[in-house]
Amino acid sequence: YLDFYPAIRNPRTMEMSRREYLGIYLMKSPRTAADRRANAIKLKQAEAIRAEREISIINEQYGFLDKTKGRMSVLDFYYSILPGHDKKWRIVYEHFSHFVHGKCTFDEMTIDLCNKFRNYLSTASRLKSEHLKLSQNSAAGYWSTFRAFLAIAFKEGYLKENVNDYLDKLDTQETKREYLTAEELQKLYDSHCDYPVLKAASLFSCLTGLRLSDILQLEWKHIEDYQQGGKCIRIRTEKTDTEALIPISEQALRLCGTPSDGKVFKGLDRNLVNSKLKPWLKSAGIDKYITFHCFRHTYATLMIAGGADIYTVSKMLTHKNVSTTQIYADLVNE
Repeated sequence: YLDFYPAIRNPRTMEMSRREYLGIYLMKSPRTAADRRANAIKLKQAEAIRAEREISIINEQYGFLDKTKGRMSVLDFYYSILPGHDKKWRIVYEHFSHFVHGKCTFDEMTIDLCNKFRNYLSTASRLKSEHLKLSQNSAAGYWSTFRAFLAIAFKEGYLKENVNDYLDKLDTQETKREYLTAEELQKLYDSHCDYPVLKAASLFSCLTGLRLSDILQLEWKHIEDYQQGGKCIRIRTEKTDTEALIPISEQALRLCGTPSDGKVFKGLDRNLVNSKLKPWLKSAGIDKYITFHCFRHTYATLMIAGGADIYTVSKMLTHKNVSTTQIYADLVNE
């Protein structure tokens, strides 16, 4: 190892350091001429590194102490930045961990490995449903998130070059966004449902644009008085992990029932939605392929068709970019 005196500061840990281990080992008692030559070569390598370090210190360049970044775990670094990002980042983390079998260093993060992960996403199964493949748009979104991670890793100095410059994006597919017309929504309202909580939550989504994940976590404490009158929902959305303040109508509030403690839509869960939504829609005479998320599309299209400003709708839907909301405006135009 090299011994620095006086001690120098490690730019990554900010701790003062006296030693740098080179990972070069000498044979303690060389018995043959070949062993002695090997020791001599290793000593020359160590001496060459020592000379390089001396020049670096004279020039006050201490980046060499941070060379351990290349040997650091990609998964550990990825996991450490998860709290600052949305749910999609965790899904990509789990896919990448599965792809590299739980172990990968930054030195291994080559263009070839990244392209292999791109190919993996194109054919991978969903995490919770192994018999279902990832959709093209999901794979493209996860690949985009992974490239955003690579950009952070390069910026933080974990990658020696910006591999993003050599990677191609995954194309998305145009998908048909189904929604209910005002007449169909009225039919749904007028129809009988054996599960009142399912009916109330579905209509509530049509009137607020909230995702199922947010409705499932909605509690009475999230419903507050709105400054301009009426009520509003103050909630941290699960998908984007952002704080949202959403004014709601009296009609939407009535669907919540009598105020109490805990969850607003008690008894609602994903199994109920997955198993009972389609029979109810069919009994209402609606033949479209409608999922619970389509109620969010319904809210957006009816708002824009009714003349609401697209920026207002974007805020109500908690979109980060208005370009996402523009899709609904194009849908209304059609």
